[in-house]
Amino acid sequence: MIKYATPQGNKEIKINIEEFLKLYKEKKAVLLDVRMPFEKKVWEVKFATDIAANELEKNLDKLPKDKLIVTACPGSNRSPFAAAFLREKGFDAKFLEEGLLELMKKLKGGEAKKFLED
Repeated sequence: MIKYATPQGNKEIKINIEEFLKLYKEKKAVLLDVRMPFEKKVWEVKFATDIAANELEKNLDKLPKDKLIVTACPGSNRSPFAAAFLREKGFDAKFLEEGLLELMKKLKGGEAKKFLED
């Protein structure tokens, strides 16, 4: 996992919101919400797979092997570690560089409607 700490490795493991949304709409990517359960009680992301970071190892069988898994947390504190862990386990995984808070800002109002309609 240390290889992702280099500039090149870090570039390899992150994805921005626009790229993620494009791949999600093409059904080539899934969003994995790695927040803790108490965080999800405050607000949830209905289109995300819900597995807390500390539960990943026990739930690998719930993840697709044929799609990019984009891990996300409010910022980018836990999601890079989750993505690196999944890559080490053989999954195609990246972390959402801007985090869930910025994704939610992007998908507010009319943008949410467009995202759901396409």
